[in-house]
Amino acid sequence: MKHISLFTRILAFALLLVLTFSLAACAGGGSNPDETSGDETTGGTEGSFDATLPVKVTVLNGTTGFGMAKLMKDKADGNAALNYTFDVQADPANVLAALINGSTDIAALPTNAAATVYNRTNGKVQVLALNTLGVLYVLSNGETVTDFASLRGKTVYCPANNPAIIFSALCEKNGLRVGTDITVDTTYAEPAALRDAVVAGQVDLAVLPEPMVTIAKNKNASLTVSLDLTEEWDKKFTPGSLVQGCVVVRSEFAAAHPAEIAKFLEEYASSIAYLTENVNDAASVIVEQGIFAGAAGVAAKAIPNCNVTFVKGNDMKTALKVFLEALHGVNPAAVGGALPADNFYYGAD
Repeated sequence: MKHISLFTRILAFALLLVLTFSLAACAGGGSNPDETSGDETTGGTEGSFDATLPVKVTVLNGTTGFGMAKLMKDKADGNAALNYTFDVQADPANVLAALINGSTDIAALPTNAAATVYNRTNGKVQVLALNTLGVLYVLSNGETVTDFASLRGKTVYCPANNPAIIFSALCEKNGLRVGTDITVDTTYAEPAALRDAVVAGQVDLAVLPEPMVTIAKNKNASLTVSLDLTEEWDKKFTPGSLVQGCVVVRSEFAAAHPAEIAKFLEEYASSIAYLTENVNDAASVIVEQGIFAGAAGVAAKAIPNCNVTFVKGNDMKTALKVFLEALHGVNPAAVGGALPADNFYYGAD
């Protein structure tokens, strides 16, 4: 990143707060080689692809990157159709900067961060597919919580930005005025810090993402999951519209290489299917590829609760628009100030 321009550094830093406390805090089969040989043609039209074209992919370690693990392994084993170069990053600023300066073509990141990059770059990125639904849960340490009504008068700690915005939106939908009927405390801005506070017994109620919920419960057996915020969201918003993770592409790259994007989406869908259908094996792959820093056993416990998915096209657009509208209604800055235009949604009408 030594040669990033001053403009790029400033813009990446401005976006960092949006991304840092989003889904990145959740620390987040390939094609048969026989199938690729007949399609290694010059790209440029859908239905053919250039197997030699360099395709640079950046992934944040954590839940948004889980679905990419098998494709990364396929590339390492020589079984991927495209000429991928994968880069796993722990620092969200590096992902943002890579998208902005064009040093990556595709990136997996939180959905609100994708909208923010779109707004800040005047539409230079598009969302290709959703890769993660809701990953947030209310974790209790001795408190009895059965629904939102039982949170009245309580203080609930949330990581800053996205989790707090999502939780606040749900509070309002359930008749709890934030600051009056319930306190949403973001003292522990980083999810890891909040997780440690819950484990230590310093916090009784907290909103945490997976796989941090699983990590916390492994360290403190008295902790219980009181509310699944994905289930609670579906009660008040369009079901399936709590969509926290996605994969995006630089608009210029997508326009120049539609066949390669189609092949990537095919391989990526297969990689995600492997994750959801082969949890134990996939957990080992996630650790092996550097996407999860914990043990494979912890990853295996967390994966079923991470709601990894693959949704593209019009279904993607419908769900993501609802989610971004909800965030915008609570805090427009969470999506970069404005809702993205229709060209944000790749492959949708």
